[in-house]
Amino acid sequence: MKKTSSIASALAALALMAAPAWAALATATVQASAQRPLQGFDAVVEAVRSTEVSAQVAGAIVGLDVKAGDRVQAGQVLVRIDARTAEQAANAGDAQLRSAQAMLDVATQDYQRQKQLYDKQYISQAALERAESQYKAAQAQAAAQRAQATAARTQSGLHVLRAPFAGVVAEVPVSLGDMALPGKPLLTLYEPGALRVSAALPQSLQGQPLAGLKVEFPGLPEARRWLTPEAAQLQWLPTVDPATHTVQLRVQLPAVQAGLAPGLFARVWLPVEAGAAGSRLYVPASAVVRRAEMTGVYVVDAQGKAQLRQVRLGRSQGTQQEVLSGVQAGEQVATDPQAAARAQ
Repeated sequence: MKKTSSIASALAALALMAAPAWAALATATVQASAQRPLQGFDAVVEAVRSTEVSAQVAGAIVGLDVKAGDRVQAGQVLVRIDARTAEQAANAGDAQLRSAQAMLDVATQDYQRQKQLYDKQYISQAALERAESQYKAAQAQAAAQRAQATAARTQSGLHVLRAPFAGVVAEVPVSLGDMALPGKPLLTLYEPGALRVSAALPQSLQGQPLAGLKVEFPGLPEARRWLTPEAAQLQWLPTVDPATHTVQLRVQLPAVQAGLAPGLFARVWLPVEAGAAGSRLYVPASAVVRRAEMTGVYVVDAQGKAQLRQVRLGRSQGTQQEVLSGVQAGEQVATDPQAAARAQ
């Protein structure tokens, strides 16, 4: 009895060894999807609120209170420009204002005395009018000097540049001692809480339904790589670029999106009308074989034999890989390419 059992076990082992290696290959069916294909367009992340802080006056930079990457508050001092000449002009204006105010005080007192004398009929009407004229002239002179002093003080204040809003300093292209000129950017400031993606799309796509639009950030980890915006976050600009014949599509991003900054590369995937075939083919991403410049999959026939076939890939969606050509819907592909290669 024991001998019969040993013979049966040996025969089973020989049968297993004689079975072809491809008999145990794990396969998956090439799936077809009728969804509209997505077409990718290069885009870039922009700050909704960004500004280049520039000087309105000329002078040497004597103070840089921030550096790239610093967070600043509205009204915080950013850059100081040499204001000694402007301060002297402002001080001179203040001195001239005090002089004019003193002359006005004298003219005011004289006019009041002349008016009292006129009421008692001690002086003539002409004398009163002369005193009134001198008073009004001194009053006008004081007003002019006050305006000049205010302008000089305002000019002096332009030598201190402050943050127009709370944000992050993106770039500081100047150094201490550099010459600031009117209109020359001294630093770039942006608000990190309001970002958007901007893409230039062909004008033929303007007005096309945007349902199913996706935004990809290739530089971010897989968990934060994709974003599906809502319709309210999408905006077509009303103008077309006459040079490139493209129209700008803007996608408003959520207020908090880790890893995003202005200038980051992005890609907008927009559903386009499908062609006559209209279907897209997908295989498991694990079934794809990459050897040097060749990309393919092992197609398993009805007898279970695996044959390497070259394919052209589209974009990946999670664990699924789009195949543009090389396979047909319903065919079986090996999900373990290494096992399929050993079975050949």
